[in-house]
Amino acid sequence: MELLRLGPIGHEIPVVRDNDVHYDLRPLTTDITPEFFADDGIGRVRTALDEGSLDPLEGAEDLRIGAPVARPSAVVCVGMNYAAHAREAGAEPPAAPVVFFKMPSTIAGPYDALELPPYATKADWEVELGLVIGSRAFRVASAEDAYSHVAGYMLANDLSERRFQIEESGGQWSKGKNLPGFTPLGPWIRPAAEVDPGSLRLRSWVNGDVRQDSSTRDLIFDVGQIIYQLSQTMPFEPGDVILTGTPQGVAMSGKFPFLAADDVVEMEIEGLGRHRQAVTVTQ
Repeated sequence: MELLRLGPIGHEIPVVRDNDVHYDLRPLTTDITPEFFADDGIGRVRTALDEGSLDPLEGAEDLRIGAPVARPSAVVCVGMNYAAHAREAGAEPPAAPVVFFKMPSTIAGPYDALELPPYATKADWEVELGLVIGSRAFRVASAEDAYSHVAGYMLANDLSERRFQIEESGGQWSKGKNLPGFTPLGPWIRPAAEVDPGSLRLRSWVNGDVRQDSSTRDLIFDVGQIIYQLSQTMPFEPGDVILTGTPQGVAMSGKFPFLAADDVVEMEIEGLGRHRQAVTVTQ
């Protein structure tokens, strides 16, 4: 099953798609929020599907697809987490997860246009496996136990403005990560029980040309290790989003130009859907 939010920005409808049918979740929840996950929302949706108590949402295919999670309290990101990407950046693989943060206000839908300000001259794409926390995780006992705190997985584009991130960062990556629309998510969340996060193919394209083609098998710190290690110093709450890093093939490598007006960025992870962001530059 797949959890989605459909409709105009700020007025999305919570939906579950099962066997290619979209069902309206409003009898169960007003939205797919942290409270939804804290209240075993995925379990309640499964029960409702099994009981046949949900009605199909007519016209669902014609609605905008929004980000599949609303108002997370945190978006926590891991950098330099693919071995080949670390080599591409001329860095040694990190001994511990490299962490930075994105503001929840950066979240966008998977097909929303990417509007860059004119000074964002080094905008870069990053296909990533994202996850949503389902239950509070603090001082998790082990990497194996950490997986029990994951509600589901989704595709993410961790967009970056490299000039702000590196050249004018003041030592903080987050400065180049928080322009509006810089965290497209979706199109859906697939429950953790239906996903093997350790063996997923990730790909990205710009204007139809392949940029990234890798697998989560190349992760330095897998999902369990990320949650286990970070939870020793920070509590994760239901609905929090974690982005796990990007593989090689970004513009920062010097092999490709940065994003410009009229470019189209596409990406996908097997089983987790596809993104398409058309780039515009505002004045």
